[in-house]
Amino acid sequence: MSESWESIESVEPREADTPFDYAYDVVVVGTGGAGFATAMGAADEGMSVLMVESTDKWGGSTAMSGGGLWLPDNPLMKRDGVGDSRDEALAYLEATVGDAGRATSRERKEAFVDGVADLVTTAEKYGMVFTRAADYPDYYPELPGGKIGRAIEAKPIDAKTIGPWRRSIRTSALMPVKTDDVWLMQRSWSTPAGFVRGAEVALRMLGSVVRGQRLAGIGAALTTSFLKAVVGKLGVPLWLNAPLRSLIVEDGRVVGVRVMRSGRSVTVGASRGVMLAAGGFDHNTEWRQKYHGIEGAPSGNPGNLGQAIAIAQSAGAAVELMDDAWWGASVAAPPGHDPSFIVGERALPYSILVDACGERFANESESYVDLGHHMLEHDRDGAFWLVADARHARRYLRTFAMDPRLTKAMAQAGIMAKAATLEELATKLDIEPARLRATVDRFNGFARSGVDGDFGRGNSAYDRYYGDPTVHPNPCLGPLEKGPFTAFRVVVGDLGTKGGILTDADARALREDATAIEGLYAAGNSSASVMGRTYPGPGSTIGPATVFGLRAARHMGQMNG
Repeated sequence: MSESWESIESVEPREADTPFDYAYDVVVVGTGGAGFATAMGAADEGMSVLMVESTDKWGGSTAMSGGGLWLPDNPLMKRDGVGDSRDEALAYLEATVGDAGRATSRERKEAFVDGVADLVTTAEKYGMVFTRAADYPDYYPELPGGKIGRAIEAKPIDAKTIGPWRRSIRTSALMPVKTDDVWLMQRSWSTPAGFVRGAEVALRMLGSVVRGQRLAGIGAALTTSFLKAVVGKLGVPLWLNAPLRSLIVEDGRVVGVRVMRSGRSVTVGASRGVMLAAGGFDHNTEWRQKYHGIEGAPSGNPGNLGQAIAIAQSAGAAVELMDDAWWGASVAAPPGHDPSFIVGERALPYSILVDACGERFANESESYVDLGHHMLEHDRDGAFWLVADARHARRYLRTFAMDPRLTKAMAQAGIMAKAATLEELATKLDIEPARLRATVDRFNGFARSGVDGDFGRGNSAYDRYYGDPTVHPNPCLGPLEKGPFTAFRVVVGDLGTKGGILTDADARALREDATAIEGLYAAGNSSASVMGRTYPGPGSTIGPATVFGLRAARHMGQMNG
């Protein structure tokens, strides 16, 4: 942790008629998708709003993400004539999420599905432009209610349209890419479709330069679009370097906050409510050890230290799912670098994932949350390796191995190895050569038959989405036969923590007895996820975060100021 914030007084009483330094109807803590959606909805309701951000960068983990929003039965699907319904969406949520505690109640599932249309149309009302990721499947499309194409994303947007704000966005990756670019571009030089898409992206980048633009895509596009709408069009003020210090309570109701601003402690009134949308605790190593048993290898916002959750607890809020996260697999990083969260790379042919004994233990192509859970269950503290033959490196774009300087540093750190034979590679990894050879020989037999008899890799439409359609009979299976062979150390990574403040259908913070803490709301990774312990589809973090943010704003709009 960067500061000893746990020692700060988190709740302070307020006597009636004591003036605030500033006064608004709504204060939003955090500037990711949940925070922006709340601010947008509150301003749409005619309320005055202030957004505060604890760091010098706005956008949170949303800006660093793929930017997708999983929104079943959304308006874009209806406009395209794509079949979906409320009943199918709820059936799918019951089949995937099920009952994982109070955060996943039927009421909250219904609130999420029922809030989708309002989110999309309200955002469009203020100039945000979305497009469908039409080919992206749900992560369990074969289950009841499963579909393909429920996710949406913001279209690439010129970051120059937000003026100086573009210099403080929480990402340096301002590239005009979309979700469906990523899966095709990773095979830019192995399939015709990949080559065409790579050329399209290159032309898009060149065109933006010629036009004097700085196009932002994926998560940066979503947060840039939100800021342009909320700060630009709706005039909502946003304070950077303004960490939350405490909630101000009067007669049991949260009526404001104390934050730091320009090195000074100030009070801000919030007559309608305070939204805690400050992210999870993925970069709080003490909490990670306490709740997860590992320090973690997070890929989210480094400002996510859990302060908002701790402050809400001091106000009586219950928490749930604190032992879980948006898990996945990440390629380990050498000193001074960040881990690389991998999705499509591990689904491609000519590669396998093995444990410290050289054995496969899961379907490498499965959803990242499932793989992360399997890694934790299999060997929480052990070594894992992504082993690939020469074709994996030659045919596919591997984001974690594009910089020769980085791969050199990885080799020096012992987290990457290369050898002419599998036996030599095994020796370098401290694996018994015969065991790795047996694992690869068994896998190669599955690859030639087209059926993974151990873990079903490539059976699902989700698996095949990231596969190589030129590889037969299974686009996710390719034998490891051609040297040199490489191995990259893989660790349990995550896109953020999943546990947090327990909330109701309108994102109100709840006590253990299920009563609401008046004036206090939470959404995004500051709250316990409605998705429970799974990940139904692409954008299952940002989709609910934004929907519940907007629902909170609608609820505040009904309150008397």
